[in-house]
Amino acid sequence: MSRYAPILALLALSVTGPCHAQAQFRGDAAHTGVFDSQAPRQLKGVKWAFQTGDRIVSSPTYAQGLIYFGSDDGYVYAVHAATGKPAWRYASGGPVPSSPAIADGTVFFTSYDGKFYALNAKTGALKWKFQTQGERRFEAKGLHGHLPKTQTYADIYDTYLSSPVVAENSVYFGSGDGGVYALDVETGKLRWRFATGNVVHASPAYAGGVLFVGSWDSNFYAIDAETGKEKWRFKSGEDALINNQVGFQGSAAVVDGVVYVGCRDSHLYALDAATGKEKWNISTGLSWVISSPAVHQGKVYFATSDTRLFKIADAATGKPLFESQGKGILWSSPAVAGSVALIGNFNGSLEARDHNSGELLWEFQTDAAKRNSGWVLKADGTVNQSLLFRSTWREASAIAEHQMLSVGSFLSSPLVVDGIVYIGSADGNLYAIE
Repeated sequence: MSRYAPILALLALSVTGPCHAQAQFRGDAAHTGVFDSQAPRQLKGVKWAFQTGDRIVSSPTYAQGLIYFGSDDGYVYAVHAATGKPAWRYASGGPVPSSPAIADGTVFFTSYDGKFYALNAKTGALKWKFQTQGERRFEAKGLHGHLPKTQTYADIYDTYLSSPVVAENSVYFGSGDGGVYALDVETGKLRWRFATGNVVHASPAYAGGVLFVGSWDSNFYAIDAETGKEKWRFKSGEDALINNQVGFQGSAAVVDGVVYVGCRDSHLYALDAATGKEKWNISTGLSWVISSPAVHQGKVYFATSDTRLFKIADAATGKPLFESQGKGILWSSPAVAGSVALIGNFNGSLEARDHNSGELLWEFQTDAAKRNSGWVLKADGTVNQSLLFRSTWREASAIAEHQMLSVGSFLSSPLVVDGIVYIGSADGNLYAIE
């Protein structure tokens, strides 16, 4: 029997439903965002917090008693899930907003230095690394209405890097060079590279021998995992004027032969996994869908960006079932753990809601949000966007984003293991919440 047979057996379950290894982004290879453990329905408080040197955009993953995550300080960390005590850390050459994947004793991740890394999961020692054609953020002329319109701007909101997925003895990931890569898990040797038309910072989902991933070229692709050949592509909306309503930034979930994916063209799409044909879509007006959806028991959980809406919809039809407006921009991806749905918020709070009714069960707030330096938050806890975003001058947006993140925004997505919620914050802490 192949040494990877147990892993492949688990991954194969994602064709019809989720597996819960918790060692990859969104909990499994199909990125369903569903965890076996019951999340707390009542908030006790912080069990522990682990401080890094910069914000944490990376979503934590779990294997063999350790929590793995990256930080924008350039390190990947392994800490003990029970205590928060460090096991090891490894320095890459750039920020690590990628979420690690762990398989067969190896940790895989991407870094803004343009390299892909494989480390020993127990010690953090380097096994191998692979050089891509280089990282970059999405860019366009007059982006988001910035002036002057003739100048090319890098998108400050292109925050995440692609998180790897492991299947079929390969590790797959996207890159700012526009490629989707397949590498041998043991050696890092290139198996194939699939070229898209722009940056790929979405994370590939895997189901039934196929990778599903979107690009900033506004196409969503199904790629044969063995050969790297395109099976189909789906074209989303375009925005030739200011390139605001364009591109796939979030990742897909694949459940029961359907691909669910959000797009910056302000839609959530449900696509047939075999053909790529659209089954239904939900329009959000003009608000991006950056967060990756969770799919559980016939329901889709997702969030919108500027309109701050947490939504539950029927997975078969797209019919709306619940909607609640949050207090800040929502980029964190929802997680469903038992009877609880969790989502992080730009205002420095983590919300826990009943997975059926959507009722708010509890809310955790960072100390930075409570201090509210610079009046980032209004008295009701909502982000003071009129104060922060006052100009189309390019630097103004960067300054506004920096101010907003100062309240400990949650761009990371929740992980739930043994009843504990783990999530990273822009305040540099990884929190264990019970």
